[in-house]
Amino acid sequence: MNTEHHDVRQHILDTGKSIITGKGFAGVGLNEILTTAGVPKGSFYHYFKSKELFGEALLENYMAEYLAHMEVLLGQPGLNSAERLMAYWRSWTGPEQESCNDCRCLVVKLSSEVADMSEAMRVALLRGTNQIVARLAVCIEQALADGSLRDIAEPAHTALTLYQLWLGAAMLTKLRREPSALDGALRATLAILRLPATAAN
Repeated sequence: MNTEHHDVRQHILDTGKSIITGKGFAGVGLNEILTTAGVPKGSFYHYFKSKELFGEALLENYMAEYLAHMEVLLGQPGLNSAERLMAYWRSWTGPEQESCNDCRCLVVKLSSEVADMSEAMRVALLRGTNQIVARLAVCIEQALADGSLRDIAEPAHTALTLYQLWLGAAMLTKLRREPSALDGALRATLAILRLPATAAN
């Protein structure tokens, strides 16, 4: 793939993500994405054969970026594994989440919408979320090994429970337009991991 091809394709994906994060997938037409991106329709169909395939590529790209960001949070030097795990959860309540009306997570935004609309998009989201849970499980296993967590019998189950907890809290935050659900998820996470309240800071 040459650089020009990659850049145009990525530009369309980035533009689409920005618009779809605000309006949803079905609520955005190709013309809006292409006009905003300054890309002709013929170029779009050169890279994506349909809106559904664009949506699948969009989600795969989003998940790759998310997992890379997650790796940075879970790989911070100078912290034990439990501290790294809590840094990840705190990122859900950090400055980028200040506007409770403006959820930037495409998993939260699109899961319900696309699950019945597109099998390819559903699978892309499922594959990505499975990777997130698997990475969380590795971090929990590392925390058990370094002694920063104890008494977690099933790291994979705990990782799944925590991720489901935070996804639900993020969805409730969109409904409530205030952060109490995320605050509750943080307290519940500390209880599940048997960490002191100071670990939330």
